[in-house]
Amino acid sequence: MKVLIIDDERAIRRALKEILEYENCQVLEAENGKEGLEMIRSNSLDVIFCDIKMPLVDGMELLEQVQLEGNEVPIVMISGHGTLETAVQAIKIGAFDFIEKPLDLNRILVILRNVKDRNQLVQETKILKTTVKKIKGSAIIGETPEILDIKAMIEKVAPSDARVLVTGGNGTGKELVARSLHELSNRAKMPYIEVNCAAIPSELIESELFGHEKGAFTSAVKDKKGKFELASGGTLFLDEIGDMSLSAQAKVLRALQENVIQRVGGEKDVKVDCRIVAATNKDLRKEIAEGRFREDLFHRLAVILIHVPSLNDRRADIPLLAKHFLQLVCQDHGIPCKSLNDEALNALKALDWTGNIRELRNIIERLVILCDQEIAAKDVQKYANVKA
Repeated sequence: MKVLIIDDERAIRRALKEILEYENCQVLEAENGKEGLEMIRSNSLDVIFCDIKMPLVDGMELLEQVQLEGNEVPIVMISGHGTLETAVQAIKIGAFDFIEKPLDLNRILVILRNVKDRNQLVQETKILKTTVKKIKGSAIIGETPEILDIKAMIEKVAPSDARVLVTGGNGTGKELVARSLHELSNRAKMPYIEVNCAAIPSELIESELFGHEKGAFTSAVKDKKGKFELASGGTLFLDEIGDMSLSAQAKVLRALQENVIQRVGGEKDVKVDCRIVAATNKDLRKEIAEGRFREDLFHRLAVILIHVPSLNDRRADIPLLAKHFLQLVCQDHGIPCKSLNDEALNALKALDWTGNIRELRNIIERLVILCDQEIAAKDVQKYANVKA
């Protein structure tokens, strides 16, 4: 353990140092609060023993400053004039513990053991949070090389603020890529806002994205924040961006260039800070050539390109996906989990998946509802190709 002793009495520092070094601690010393603060800022410490009454910066001031700076190192306050009131005040501010002079050897040893236990728990919690974060962000099912490449790309790109353009057919899982990028990013605790550009009428898309001022149009009875403002600090996912109108594209381009937007009917610039992930099932280069998509916007969005393959191009993942959906569907319907035998899985792999993963999930739900406990190849052949 690396320990810092802050005390203006040399005798106290020496006595405490001998105890700590006997316990195999690496000990640093500071003779006043000002020097102590400098050493705290320049060292990675496991615990600090700090006197309360000191020149320049006293112990309580130092404790408050360390708390303000967000340093989580445990601080044990030492006092030669200890009172219950002083101890309670120190603990309220954030002290780990409180001891009185003359120093009690057994009390110090107990504190060291508690600090070790506390630091171990903090480290385990950090590891657990990182693991949970990775699990959440790795909800993309599959082990084919294409999917493993996408997972690796997400892990590399997520911590940055780089804009990402996700391409692929309908139902391939582009939304899942976008959400994984958010959940593995430094913005994971902030909002994740999704906008389906194809589902919003062109005359409303600008109001949806940028918000509007009261009276901007007939139904604008009050001010409304747009998705850019709501996503500020987090991630804004623009799904099916290839269907966005050219006028809206121009405003999105400005927002990306300057990090400001204007509400519909407003003149005031509003600062926004959101990471943009966009997705499309269209060939945007073809859309550019035909004048339906702005080339400058494309280059702003496509800093990182991730292409999600169709299910037909990753058939080896179908058994994994099918078993995953089978479990989810059975849970949703509150029935015992059914099974797919090997012949049924092979029959699923042989189908033509024009609707990709979304179609697979629908078929699994159909099979769960209509079939017996074990789903066989004949069931797949009977129910998978049902025409509307």
